[in-house]
Amino acid sequence: MRGFTRDGLAERAGVPVAYADRLTALGTLVPSSDGSFSDGDLRRIRLIQGMEDGGLPLEGIGGAVRKGDLSFGFLDLPSWNWYGGFTRHTFRSMSAEAGVNVELLQTLRESMGFARPEPDDLIHEEETEFIPVLKVVADAGADREAVERLIRVWGDSVRRMSEAAANFYHSQIELPLLRSGMDEGRMMEVANEAVAAGIAPLDRALVSMYHRHSEHTWLGIVIESVEAILEKSGVYDPVTEPPAMCFLDLSGYTSLTEERGDEAAAEMAASLAGMVQRSAAEHGGRAVKWLGDGVMLYFVEPIGAVLSALDLAETVPASGLPSTHTGIDAGPVIMQDGDYFGRTVNTAARIAAHAGPGQVLVSDRVVRAAPNPPIRFVEIGPVGLKGLLRPLSLYAAQAR
Repeated sequence: MRGFTRDGLAERAGVPVAYADRLTALGTLVPSSDGSFSDGDLRRIRLIQGMEDGGLPLEGIGGAVRKGDLSFGFLDLPSWNWYGGFTRHTFRSMSAEAGVNVELLQTLRESMGFARPEPDDLIHEEETEFIPVLKVVADAGADREAVERLIRVWGDSVRRMSEAAANFYHSQIELPLLRSGMDEGRMMEVANEAVAAGIAPLDRALVSMYHRHSEHTWLGIVIESVEAILEKSGVYDPVTEPPAMCFLDLSGYTSLTEERGDEAAAEMAASLAGMVQRSAAEHGGRAVKWLGDGVMLYFVEPIGAVLSALDLAETVPASGLPSTHTGIDAGPVIMQDGDYFGRTVNTAARIAAHAGPGQVLVSDRVVRAAPNPPIRFVEIGPVGLKGLLRPLSLYAAQAR
């Protein structure tokens, strides 16, 4: 545990010394016998400042603490050690020292959902953890706008994880304690103590989960690159009876779930899962994994994938769910750890992204692998798809 002087505490918290003195006078900050302040005090001053900025009366907070109705003692728990405070660097000075574009540094905080900082604002200690990462990608020649987009995806994803965890904590930990008759002040202490032991393992678990997903994603990229190399070398033999990969998504699913809420989204997902599993099984396929607003499926034969997709294009909206849009490609796939990888998988996903509501789009490889089908294929023509080097011949599958 670090010890801060009065001036050091104010500097790390990014507040005037007079503000720290005011909180001390109110009793919300209590220095130790030698006049120093702790990491918990650093967190207290930032939290209380945020509450005051949000409209809560500072005098009222201090009064509740003095009466014993409110305590911020839980901020001394090791589980709150993630907050490090401000550094002495501004975004401008850190940019000059690290050799990273100042606008890129500003995007760091903005991507976390906060207001875009000014170049002369102080930078947070946590934000400095990203600087070596930014320097590596900048030195590698990555486009700055692409880096900014990546940071925003990271920030938005972590924000959603944090909000989901907070909602879980409130509904599963805090509310049951309040319903038991515990007052809010005691509840805050007991709830934080209850979950404190899980914070450090959770940090490691989330990093491990990210690494697992990274391994999965990068393996797919490597496999697709190997396929391209083998094809150029003339040693890539096309499969005579290829399987098919199918991606089926719901049109407008995200906006619909936002309108109807989480419970409705769960009901829609369960309804879709039942229809997809039944249809896929009837046509020699199976669902490999669910992807939020859709599903990836594997079929032994391409015609089975097409028949199932056409069936679902009718039954899914008829059940009250949004229309489906589907993409199918046929070709070799690599299976590992229960999942499928390779160019066929990626192409099917990109075809699905191009398909409109109710459409079942397939590649020419699917058409060639399905002679004399009980359906018809309407040629759309060569289409440039995101992520593919050359246009792909696509067809719309339709019932006869």
